[in-house]
Amino acid sequence: MKKYYKERFESLRRVNRTLASTMEVNQILEKLREEIRKLVPSAMEACILLLDPDAPKYTRPLQCALYDRPVNCLSCKRNRAAVQKALARNKGVVISETEPIIRTDGTVVKTGPEAAMPVFVGNDIVSVVNVVSRPGTRFARKDFYLIKDISETAGNAILRAKTLWKSTQEKMAINQMLSHLSPFVPHSVRQIVENDPELLNREKEKQEVTVLFLDLEDYTRLNVSRPETEVNELVERMFSSFVDPIHRSGGDINETAGDGLMIIFKDDDAKTNAINAVSAAFDIYDINMDLSRKVSPDFGFMNVNMGINSGIALVGMTQFKGASHTRMTYTATGAVTNMAARLADHARGGDILIGEETQRLIQDNWKVYDRGRHQFKGMDRPLQVYSLKKAE
Repeated sequence: MKKYYKERFESLRRVNRTLASTMEVNQILEKLREEIRKLVPSAMEACILLLDPDAPKYTRPLQCALYDRPVNCLSCKRNRAAVQKALARNKGVVISETEPIIRTDGTVVKTGPEAAMPVFVGNDIVSVVNVVSRPGTRFARKDFYLIKDISETAGNAILRAKTLWKSTQEKMAINQMLSHLSPFVPHSVRQIVENDPELLNREKEKQEVTVLFLDLEDYTRLNVSRPETEVNELVERMFSSFVDPIHRSGGDINETAGDGLMIIFKDDDAKTNAINAVSAAFDIYDINMDLSRKVSPDFGFMNVNMGINSGIALVGMTQFKGASHTRMTYTATGAVTNMAARLADHARGGDILIGEETQRLIQDNWKVYDRGRHQFKGMDRPLQVYSLKKAE
């Protein structure tokens, strides 16, 4: 008995080494078959019949060695008595008398006792391990348990292969979906679809955010004084230069509207979101100053005004349905967002205005300047405004 347990341990160790070195399910199944041939002295052949209807999509069938030419194990063993009995009983069986194998050339191969062990994934039988022994031999009890060990390992290998295949199929479907959606969907939504498509249908949730709005000052003047194509090229050049610092700071560009951007910082705690938003604002300011100096002879100096506000907003998917398509975006709505937009509208000369909550969160990191209380459209009372820039 001690020798049996040693054989069983050594067998599982060899198999596990194979599992660790490859994700190719066919290599694993072939290795399992070799182990059965090695450990069951009476075995003429061992087959692993893949019964899962999806099996051809993630693996290929093994070939039975009892034939004169390659034959799919499933086609030659599926209807044998041992396999049918194991499937009917949902457990391993051994039968002492079996029908011979008849090759394609008419040759008859006599067989002895036969064992069949279902392979389960959950409650489903996805495969059957079938072992045909030589005439005049018999299966020992230890042979039966070794076959059972192999069947459990085969189940794990098949489950892993099928899971990987399903994951690949889902990624392909998502990529196809994204190729249709990408003209209408911002970066945040594409990430959601890739990571967790179920979030597309989830209700909006309250979440701590910091929202940054930026507007290009005198956009109307530019459109009147310059050709539309030139203005569009300039705005695209400017906004493209802002993308890297925004993403570097953890911001999500949520909306674009001709002369403005809405950026949400939502993935960290409240203070970090606010600090990241302010860091991005300063980067945008510096980039814009440099760019304006380069193009000012033709367009005049261009200011980007910014408003930043922090607080709790409703965050989640919003759908805009039109006649030709539905546009989805992942956005933050509520008073926090409205105030950030009002601050950007109120700013002049490239100023960066922030609300009270943002000021509280970042006051230990940057000096802020009091701009007094202001009454904004849609707000019930005057609100305190601060600036990140010293008044000139």
